[in-house]
Amino acid sequence: MESETDSTQCNEDQMSQTQDGENGEQDCGLEGGEGMVVDGDIQDWNGFASGETAEEDDMVADWKSGESVTPQHVLRLTSYTKEFLCSPEDNIYNINFSRFKIRDLASGSVILDLKKHCPTEIKDVIQLDAGRFIQYHFSPAFLTLREIGATLEFTVGSKALNRFRLIERHFFRNLLLKTFDFEIGFCIPHSRNTCEHIYCLPDLEPETIDEMIASPFETRSDSFYFANNKLILHHKAEYAFNP
Repeated sequence: MESETDSTQCNEDQMSQTQDGENGEQDCGLEGGEGMVVDGDIQDWNGFASGETAEEDDMVADWKSGESVTPQHVLRLTSYTKEFLCSPEDNIYNINFSRFKIRDLASGSVILDLKKHCPTEIKDVIQLDAGRFIQYHFSPAFLTLREIGATLEFTVGSKALNRFRLIERHFFRNLLLKTFDFEIGFCIPHSRNTCEHIYCLPDLEPETIDEMIASPFETRSDSFYFANNKLILHHKAEYAFNP
């Protein structure tokens, strides 16, 4: 199988980002993609997925409370994190995710489309009770896909957001499947934003795929969001690939 420790950056022709400074209202319904189920309260959904190793313990030990978590820190982690590395209060830009959609690039079919209620007016309110953890149920066929597009829609509060960056680390148990590293860039204050990231999925050995299917929720991911190289959001997810 393919295991990567280096980040992959999507090309400019692979990612589209639009920003809308107007406070227009979005569709606030919920749509679930074919062949998937999401556990938990969707109204609390605000994100996207534990092994323990001595290396991670050493890495976390290097970090001291009160210090900013950097991209270099999370890129050196060797397993899925046991704790959140930042608090909801660190979201000082009041980023609020309102939609997450996954599509298969080969067929164009939509696998998942989640929408959350979003008010017309963008306010500076930190959502302390926002869900930062979610479980996904996909079909085993998901593991055979080669490329998917993941679309995010989100709003930004009254502060301009500079060097917005997403790093995702995907693990099966303590095995690093792949790292994804996307530069979202600059977002203006009080804006509604849409961006799509292209994921080139790893080639997995048949034995690994069988184990992942037989071991629900042992495939996990950390999603780290940075502004100016400082961690401001951390979301976790777990995955099951049910027949």
